[in-house]
Amino acid sequence: MRVIAVAIFTFPRFIHPFLMTSKPNNDDQMLALLRSAASFERGFRMLTSQYQERLYWHIRRLVLIHEDADDVLQNTFIKVYRNIHQFEGKSKLYTWLYRIATNEAITHLQQKSRNQSESFEDGASMAALRMTADSWFDGDEIQVKLQRAIAELPEKQRIVFNLRYYDEMPYEEMSAMLDTSVGALKASFHHAVKKIETLFRETD
Repeated sequence: MRVIAVAIFTFPRFIHPFLMTSKPNNDDQMLALLRSAASFERGFRMLTSQYQERLYWHIRRLVLIHEDADDVLQNTFIKVYRNIHQFEGKSKLYTWLYRIATNEAITHLQQKSRNQSESFEDGASMAALRMTADSWFDGDEIQVKLQRAIAELPEKQRIVFNLRYYDEMPYEEMSAMLDTSVGALKASFHHAVKKIETLFRETD
């Protein structure tokens, strides 16, 4: 068994109040509501209720810090609110949402790195080091080591690893989201796993 297989995040569940009583909604139903000015707000509330938690954890694994993830999530939904009319249905709705969330998370990290006069990778590593001080994280030593190892990956490999390992996203959907071939994505994931395993061995 690969060493990373035993390392699972146990972040406390972050759920906004209306998520506690919401039920899954059909994407076609939400999109129909969003196409009408009279029902747009209702459709958008359904969309946020359906996808807010999943997007939060996707973003959180990229930016690491809870407060940063909250900011990026808010920016993501602002962009979705303004641009949902541009969704053409050529991909699944959540694939489109993940693409926006991923781009917002990367933009956030890049801006943060510029403000702190450090590289993108250094910024991610610093965030990983701060993770144990984050009140929203209760992971054990292996989980902290895993996140620090992920932070050492190049940007593309880090995104592919998170989407595949945590979100279990099929390569075909990842390909549509990242505009990258399935073969290249599989190679990125393979290289990411090998690097993480090497980093684990070096820190043992």
